[in-house]
Amino acid sequence: MGAHHDVVWQTYAISMAERIRLLKQSPFVLWFTGLPGAGKTTLANAMAKRLHDMERHAYVLDGDNLRHGLNRDLGFSVDDRRENVRRTAEVASLMYDSGLITLVACISPFESEREFARGLFPTGQFVEVFVDTPQAVCEQRDQKGLYRRARAGELSNFTGIDSPFERPESPELIVDASESSPAQCADAITGYVIDQGLLIADWTPPEQ
Repeated sequence: MGAHHDVVWQTYAISMAERIRLLKQSPFVLWFTGLPGAGKTTLANAMAKRLHDMERHAYVLDGDNLRHGLNRDLGFSVDDRRENVRRTAEVASLMYDSGLITLVACISPFESEREFARGLFPTGQFVEVFVDTPQAVCEQRDQKGLYRRARAGELSNFTGIDSPFERPESPELIVDASESSPAQCADAITGYVIDQGLLIADWTPPEQ
Protein backbone atom coordinates (compact mmCIF):
# COMPACT_ATOMS: atom_id res chain seq x y z
CA MET A 1 0.00 0.00 0.00
CA GLY A 2 1.48 3.31 -1.07
CA ALA A 3 1.42 6.63 0.71
CA HIS A 4 -1.82 8.62 0.63
CA HIS A 5 -1.67 11.80 -1.46
CA ASP A 6 -3.47 13.78 1.24
CA VAL A 7 -0.96 12.84 3.94
CA VAL A 8 1.78 15.45 4.26
CA TRP A 9 5.17 14.86 5.88
CA GLN A 10 5.52 17.03 8.97
CA THR A 11 8.76 18.79 9.89
CA TYR A 12 9.73 18.66 13.56
CA ALA A 13 10.99 21.55 15.66
CA ILE A 14 14.07 19.57 16.77
CA SER A 15 16.28 18.22 14.01
CA MET A 16 18.17 14.95 13.91
CA ALA A 17 21.45 16.88 14.07
CA GLU A 18 20.32 18.58 17.27
CA ARG A 19 19.35 15.27 18.85
CA ILE A 20 22.73 13.83 17.90
CA ARG A 21 24.57 16.74 19.48
CA LEU A 22 22.63 16.21 22.71
CA LEU A 23 23.37 12.47 22.77
CA LYS A 24 26.99 12.95 21.64
CA GLN A 25 27.01 9.81 19.51
CA SER A 26 26.68 8.50 16.00
CA PRO A 27 23.41 6.62 15.43
CA PHE A 28 23.62 3.45 13.38
CA VAL A 29 21.86 0.11 13.04
CA LEU A 30 23.23 -3.35 13.76
CA TRP A 31 20.93 -5.81 12.00
CA PHE A 32 21.37 -9.40 13.24
CA THR A 33 20.02 -12.01 10.83
CA GLY A 34 20.24 -15.80 10.96
CA LEU A 35 18.33 -19.01 11.51
CA PRO A 36 16.06 -19.52 14.53
CA GLY A 37 18.27 -20.32 17.50
CA ALA A 38 21.42 -18.89 15.89
CA GLY A 39 22.03 -16.52 18.80
CA LYS A 40 20.82 -13.21 17.33
CA THR A 41 19.11 -11.94 20.48
CA THR A 42 21.98 -13.11 22.70
CA LEU A 43 24.47 -11.18 20.59
CA ALA A 44 22.25 -8.11 20.32
CA ASN A 45 21.98 -8.05 24.11
CA ALA A 46 25.73 -8.54 24.49
CA MET A 47 26.35 -5.59 22.16
CA ALA A 48 23.75 -3.46 23.94
CA LYS A 49 25.54 -4.09 27.23
CA ARG A 50 28.89 -3.30 25.60
CA LEU A 51 27.57 -0.03 24.19
CA HIS A 52 25.97 0.87 27.52
CA ASP A 53 29.32 0.34 29.23
CA MET A 54 30.82 2.69 26.62
CA GLU A 55 28.17 5.26 27.60
CA ARG A 56 26.31 5.01 24.30
CA HIS A 57 22.52 5.11 24.04
CA ALA A 58 21.30 1.89 22.41
CA TYR A 59 18.09 -0.13 22.18
CA VAL A 60 17.33 -3.71 21.10
CA LEU A 61 14.44 -4.48 18.76
CA ASP A 62 13.80 -8.22 19.04
CA GLY A 63 11.62 -10.00 16.50
CA ASP A 64 9.80 -12.12 19.08
CA ASN A 65 9.12 -9.12 21.32
CA LEU A 66 7.69 -7.11 18.42
CA ARG A 67 5.31 -9.97 17.65
CA HIS A 68 3.80 -9.48 21.11
CA GLY A 69 2.72 -5.95 20.18
CA LEU A 70 3.36 -4.10 16.93
CA ASN A 71 3.38 -7.27 14.82
CA ARG A 72 0.94 -9.39 16.81
CA ASP A 73 -1.52 -9.43 13.89
CA LEU A 74 1.01 -11.15 11.60
CA GLY A 75 1.41 -14.86 11.01
CA PHE A 76 4.30 -16.70 9.37
CA SER A 77 3.31 -16.83 5.72
CA VAL A 78 5.80 -15.39 3.24
CA ASP A 79 3.74 -12.19 2.94
CA ASP A 80 3.45 -11.83 6.71
CA ARG A 81 7.18 -12.39 7.14
CA ARG A 82 7.89 -9.67 4.62
CA GLU A 83 5.53 -7.29 6.41
CA ASN A 84 7.12 -8.21 9.74
CA VAL A 85 10.53 -7.15 8.46
CA ARG A 86 9.14 -4.01 6.80
CA ARG A 87 7.56 -2.80 10.04
CA THR A 88 10.66 -3.66 12.04
CA ALA A 89 12.87 -1.76 9.60
CA GLU A 90 10.59 1.29 9.72
CA VAL A 91 10.74 1.32 13.53
CA ALA A 92 14.53 1.03 13.36
CA SER A 93 14.55 4.00 10.97
CA LEU A 94 12.58 6.11 13.47
CA MET A 95 14.96 5.12 16.26
CA TYR A 96 17.92 6.02 14.03
CA ASP A 97 16.34 9.42 13.41
CA SER A 98 16.00 9.87 17.18
CA GLY A 99 19.78 9.46 17.49
CA LEU A 100 19.83 5.99 19.06
CA ILE A 101 22.04 3.06 18.15
CA THR A 102 19.54 0.34 17.26
CA LEU A 103 20.23 -3.38 17.45
CA VAL A 104 17.72 -5.46 15.50
CA ALA A 105 17.51 -9.21 16.17
CA CYS A 106 15.23 -10.60 13.48
CA ILE A 107 15.41 -13.79 11.39
CA SER A 108 14.61 -11.67 8.30
CA PRO A 109 14.97 -14.68 6.00
CA PHE A 110 14.67 -12.94 2.63
CA GLU A 111 17.45 -10.95 0.96
CA SER A 112 15.01 -8.50 -0.63
CA GLU A 113 13.59 -7.49 2.77
CA ARG A 114 17.04 -7.04 4.28
CA GLU A 115 17.95 -4.86 1.31
CA PHE A 116 14.77 -2.85 1.87
CA ALA A 117 15.88 -2.28 5.46
CA ARG A 118 19.37 -1.27 4.33
CA GLY A 119 17.88 1.23 1.90
CA LEU A 120 16.25 3.19 4.72
CA PHE A 121 19.64 4.32 6.05
CA PRO A 122 22.56 6.33 4.71
CA THR A 123 25.48 4.35 3.35
CA GLY A 124 27.64 2.97 6.14
CA GLN A 125 25.04 3.40 8.90
CA PHE A 126 23.44 -0.05 8.42
CA VAL A 127 25.62 -2.95 9.55
CA GLU A 128 24.30 -6.38 8.64
CA VAL A 129 25.59 -9.06 11.01
CA PHE A 130 24.99 -12.58 9.72
CA VAL A 131 24.93 -14.95 12.69
CA ASP A 132 26.02 -17.99 10.69
CA THR A 133 25.54 -20.67 13.34
CA PRO A 134 25.15 -24.13 11.73
CA GLN A 135 21.57 -25.38 11.68
CA ALA A 136 22.52 -28.55 13.57
CA VAL A 137 23.76 -26.39 16.45
CA CYS A 138 20.63 -24.22 16.29
CA GLU A 139 18.50 -27.36 16.62
CA GLN A 140 20.57 -28.63 19.56
CA ARG A 141 20.09 -25.30 21.34
CA ASP A 142 16.37 -25.15 20.59
CA GLN A 143 14.98 -24.49 24.07
CA LYS A 144 11.49 -23.79 22.72
CA GLY A 145 11.31 -27.11 20.88
CA LEU A 146 10.32 -25.34 17.68
CA TYR A 147 12.58 -27.30 15.34
CA ARG A 148 11.31 -30.57 16.79
CA ARG A 149 7.70 -29.48 16.35
CA ALA A 150 8.40 -28.27 12.80
CA ARG A 151 10.03 -31.57 11.85
CA ALA A 152 7.04 -33.39 13.34
CA GLY A 153 4.69 -31.34 11.17
CA GLU A 154 3.19 -29.49 14.12
CA LEU A 155 4.45 -26.11 12.86
CA SER A 156 4.33 -24.86 9.30
CA ASN A 157 6.34 -22.17 7.53
CA PHE A 158 9.25 -22.62 9.92
CA THR A 159 12.47 -21.08 8.68
CA GLY A 160 15.11 -23.70 7.93
CA ILE A 161 12.61 -26.57 7.72
CA ASP A 162 9.75 -25.83 5.32
CA SER A 163 10.40 -22.12 4.74
CA PRO A 164 13.65 -20.90 3.18
CA PHE A 165 16.40 -18.81 4.67
CA GLU A 166 18.31 -16.87 2.02
CA ARG A 167 21.90 -16.48 3.14
CA PRO A 168 23.07 -12.84 3.06
CA GLU A 169 25.00 -12.07 -0.10
CA SER A 170 27.32 -9.40 1.27
CA PRO A 171 26.91 -8.76 5.00
CA GLU A 172 29.32 -6.42 6.73
CA LEU A 173 30.09 -9.08 9.33
CA ILE A 174 29.74 -12.85 9.70
CA VAL A 175 29.95 -14.43 13.15
CA ASP A 176 29.48 -18.05 14.19
CA ALA A 177 27.99 -18.26 17.66
CA SER A 178 28.92 -21.94 17.87
CA GLU A 179 32.65 -21.22 17.57
CA SER A 180 32.82 -17.90 19.45
CA SER A 181 31.35 -16.78 22.75
CA PRO A 182 28.95 -13.81 22.89
CA ALA A 183 31.80 -11.72 24.33
CA GLN A 184 34.12 -12.71 21.48
CA CYS A 185 31.44 -11.90 18.91
CA ALA A 186 30.85 -8.56 20.64
CA ASP A 187 34.61 -7.89 20.45
CA ALA A 188 34.54 -8.46 16.68
CA ILE A 189 31.47 -6.29 16.17
CA THR A 190 32.84 -3.51 18.39
CA GLY A 191 36.13 -3.57 16.52
CA TYR A 192 34.29 -3.23 13.22
CA VAL A 193 32.14 -0.25 14.23
CA ILE A 194 35.18 1.49 15.74
CA ASP A 195 37.18 0.90 12.54
CA GLN A 196 34.27 2.35 10.54
CA GLY A 197 34.22 5.48 12.70
CA LEU A 198 30.74 4.83 14.03
CA LEU A 199 31.62 5.28 17.70
CA ILE A 200 33.30 8.66 17.55
CA ALA A 201 31.82 11.34 19.82
CA ASP A 202 32.08 14.33 17.45
CA TRP A 203 29.85 13.33 14.54
CA THR A 204 27.60 15.10 12.08
CA PRO A 205 24.82 13.36 10.13
CA PRO A 206 25.51 12.34 6.52
CA GLU A 207 23.61 13.86 3.63
CA GLN A 208 20.20 12.18 3.35
